[in-house]
Amino acid sequence: TLVASFLVQICSYGYTTSFGVYQGKPYYAQHYLANRSPSAISWIGSTNAFLFDTVGLVSGRLYDLGYFYHLLIGGSLLQAFSLFMLSLAKPGQYYQVFLAQGICSGCASGLLFVPTMAVLSQHFKNHLAPVMSLVMSGSCLGATIHPIMLNYLLNGPLGFSNSVRASAGFISGLLLLACLLMRTRSSPSHSVTSLISAATKCAHDSAYLLGTVGLFFYMLWYYYPLFYLQLDSQSHGVNETFSFYSLVIMNASSLLAQFTSGILVRKVRQDTLLIVAGIGCTVLLFSMAWIKTLPGFVVIGILYGLFSGSALAMWGPIMALLTPDHSELGYVMLWKYQLTIMYAIGSPISGALLTSNYIWWRGAVFTGVSNSQPVVSETDVLDGRQWRCWGQSRLF
Repeated sequence: TLVASFLVQICSYGYTTSFGVYQGKPYYAQHYLANRSPSAISWIGSTNAFLFDTVGLVSGRLYDLGYFYHLLIGGSLLQAFSLFMLSLAKPGQYYQVFLAQGICSGCASGLLFVPTMAVLSQHFKNHLAPVMSLVMSGSCLGATIHPIMLNYLLNGPLGFSNSVRASAGFISGLLLLACLLMRTRSSPSHSVTSLISAATKCAHDSAYLLGTVGLFFYMLWYYYPLFYLQLDSQSHGVNETFSFYSLVIMNASSLLAQFTSGILVRKVRQDTLLIVAGIGCTVLLFSMAWIKTLPGFVVIGILYGLFSGSALAMWGPIMALLTPDHSELGYVMLWKYQLTIMYAIGSPISGALLTSNYIWWRGAVFTGVSNSQPVVSETDVLDGRQWRCWGQSRLF
């Protein structure tokens, strides 16, 4: 089950965070959607990311009711279908790309993510945080593999359609393997909790609310480097080969950070890791306003990957920590993510600030200021909740 969950992260969130390959040149920006602004193009990736979480409103509760395998198989089929449909999209047809990559792929990832993360609590009663961090690192591995594969294929003789079909076939194979390996242990919950009662319960939990506020602002800036670093390096005339692998460098660093965070979380409090990661990301986001050379992009890619990977690795464990009853973990996970509308608007806002003239300091300052908010919120969360649980729970 752990291996299967890892594979799902490669094929779902790993593909979502690889959107920068499409956003950059010479794909959507200069060829397929050349008649659209950077902001309009980024709506595709940000809508995918937004649906990745908001579809959890359905999948989280269905998981609690015992529909795990329906969600796993249905989400896998929809992900494969969406990518094969993307390969049929025609140049200049924005709505075709948006429907396939933005809507269908986003919904598929949303159906897969919450159940395949929540099911881990059935198999790992102790040390759940390191396990979740390990599984989440699959998204970084996917975000390393997919850019390499797509950049190589799209710049080769295959062309856009056949390249996307090859990528879709690769993802379909991994998801098939995941469906064969994934298993549940405990019986489903038969209690029916209404959306209103669940929302009321969340509204009276101050730690939960503060965590949601922190996540709300976290999502405002998180995708900016992932969507725009490759385009940024290309627009500054950096070596084309390096530009293609800028996302690979960032995501490989993030993969390393998630592995090490899973180990460190057993020795260090989560709030300490989040504060360090948040401060590091803030500094790096501001510095993106002035980078223009290859060494600068290398440093940004490596360091941002390390800090953002550490921050990303903490969200799953924190949600588990804030959940007193693990039988409702899927439902609690989805409620925390419902306020992450910043997924949908953060990158388009940054794209609008860039304009077609690529004024990079605007997006850097906007995301840097936004990142100063989650640090305070998450510190308050864990100071209030974790000290009460630190000596009682063996989860971490």
